[in-house]
Amino acid sequence: MTKTEHRTTCSRDCPDACAILATVEDGRITALRGDPEHPVTRGFLCYRTSRFPELAASDRRVERPLVRRNGELTPVDWDTALAHIAERLVAIRAESGPAAIFHYRSGGSLGILKQLTDLFFDRFGPCTTKIGDICSGAGEAAQLHDLGTSDSNDLFDLLQSRSIVLWGKNPAVSNVHLVPVLKRAAAGGARLWLVDPVHHKSSPLAARRLMPAPGRDLELALGIARVLFDDGAVDPAAAEFCDGLPGYRALVESRDVAAWARLADVTAADLRELAAEFASGPTAILVGWGMQRRQRGGAIVRALDALCAISGNLFRSGGGVSFYFARRRAFAPFSDVSVDHPRTIREPLLGADLLAAQDPPVRALWVTAGNPVAMLPDSATVKRAIEQTEFVVVADCFRTETAELADVVLPVPTMLEDDDLLGSYGHHWLGESRPVVAAPPEVRHEITIFQQLADRVGLAEYPRDTIDDLKRAALREVADRGASLDDLRGGGGDGHGGAPQAAAVRSPVADKQLFESGKVQTPNGKVQLITAMSPEPEVTATAAQPGASEPLWLFSNSTEKSQASQWAGKGLGSRTWVAVHPAAVPGFDDGAVVRVESPTGTIEAELRLDERQRRDTAIMPKGGHHCAGQSANALIAARATDLGLGAAYLDCLVRIVPV
Repeated sequence: MTKTEHRTTCSRDCPDACAILATVEDGRITALRGDPEHPVTRGFLCYRTSRFPELAASDRRVERPLVRRNGELTPVDWDTALAHIAERLVAIRAESGPAAIFHYRSGGSLGILKQLTDLFFDRFGPCTTKIGDICSGAGEAAQLHDLGTSDSNDLFDLLQSRSIVLWGKNPAVSNVHLVPVLKRAAAGGARLWLVDPVHHKSSPLAARRLMPAPGRDLELALGIARVLFDDGAVDPAAAEFCDGLPGYRALVESRDVAAWARLADVTAADLRELAAEFASGPTAILVGWGMQRRQRGGAIVRALDALCAISGNLFRSGGGVSFYFARRRAFAPFSDVSVDHPRTIREPLLGADLLAAQDPPVRALWVTAGNPVAMLPDSATVKRAIEQTEFVVVADCFRTETAELADVVLPVPTMLEDDDLLGSYGHHWLGESRPVVAAPPEVRHEITIFQQLADRVGLAEYPRDTIDDLKRAALREVADRGASLDDLRGGGGDGHGGAPQAAAVRSPVADKQLFESGKVQTPNGKVQLITAMSPEPEVTATAAQPGASEPLWLFSNSTEKSQASQWAGKGLGSRTWVAVHPAAVPGFDDGAVVRVESPTGTIEAELRLDERQRRDTAIMPKGGHHCAGQSANALIAARATDLGLGAAYLDCLVRIVPV
């Protein structure tokens, strides 16, 4: 028996980008563990990643090209599949123009080389592309406006914090390698706060917890700022490094502390206590991804940026407002040519935009690294739009709901077979993914697929370089600064065979303190403060009916045992669940089967009663399979956020109805 250990990096949509050590025996993965030498991974993996081989062995795995014949997806060889695709794409372009072809790429893999799939369609057309970002659109847009960048201090700068505020963040589920850093900070004297309407697995980490009304983080942040102004605790130099301070102050002082507290459904004492943390500092805000998925999500993050700035914490070690780590910054783009796309499809409104597209209609859809039927709000409309698209190609390693609608399904590597480069949006370390086992014989890398397709459609200018050469091209701007491909591989070699060397490389373009100079990266070097309230979101529930609950705010949250619509181990089971406070559903029994209803859809779920939750919330797991009635997105209307064209997933009211 031959036993070896190989290194790779997790490429799934998670901030941790873990360094993985895979034990392989006779070509089969027998164990996965976190690299103990990696400063963030520190020897452990999450539940989902550690059990990934179980998911990869699922009967949903795609191992050969599939082409729809007589209504069924039928295995074919690659020549047949690529010839069919090339013929259809060339014909559609000739008949209707490149605007009739839409490439949709999402975050199913965060590999940097996946951008080369966009390059194919830019040069073949340019074709229709998507705009917006369902994951972090509002938050990134807010910070780009306020600070000129969406990046963070070094992860371990938190060890210098006196206070850390987890604002809408659940790291014990969705950012597990942050937890040891938080515990070290707390052991060193930092006080941890959790601000979240939902009680969740991270709640025990915090010494102090606030559970504001859903969507009222804006009012909460403005109320804290009111205390700082009233107490004379605003940084004396705020006018020098902030634009719009008079307008911001007028907004903050438009209500007194008691009024802001009532709107946020906390006490005035709560506001004063948290304000004292910002006044004394250094205080860091760690911003979760959920609360910016509201119609006024951009305004919420802007209010947190402003609070951090005017309290003087933005420019302090141990401070800062961390929403994102600029994971792409170290990598050079594959094209420096600006592309003028003939049409864009808004990602959060994809179903409606696809159906409305005319002159020409979207006739061809290619899906890379995504499962839009399960991922996007208003799943039913997304599904209908894809069903009505003339020619659909999905490149995936699994037969997802979207793949089941395709005319062609192309098998690509799983994360343990992939070959790519990774940054992280939870820290500043770079990584390389390398195949730890060979993919099935008929599985091909996306780069190989598009190189072969480029040959068939006569696209001479598409790069034909090897994957290693493409990696070196992506690293060209940092290669002489300790982040070459050899550096990522631990000093040389091809990354295969024998005991791996340590290969933790921190991005050389990431500063330990983001704004150490005392200036942000906006054009004038000043923080742009929010000066006006966003309007209240317009959200309605279904009409009242006998036995139904009052309207409840739906939270579709990440779970530790699932990755969006990919489920590991036992996963969700045959039915999803909904958790509510017992007082929200009087007369309902724990474990009962109920209907969760919104104006957009209905799902059957197992009821879980939880006295730790607010009485106006309903919590369901994120993701799940739409075709199995598990996807909360079937309940959620397609609405865009105020900034960044994100999806307002959390602006959804539901009722619990007995079956």
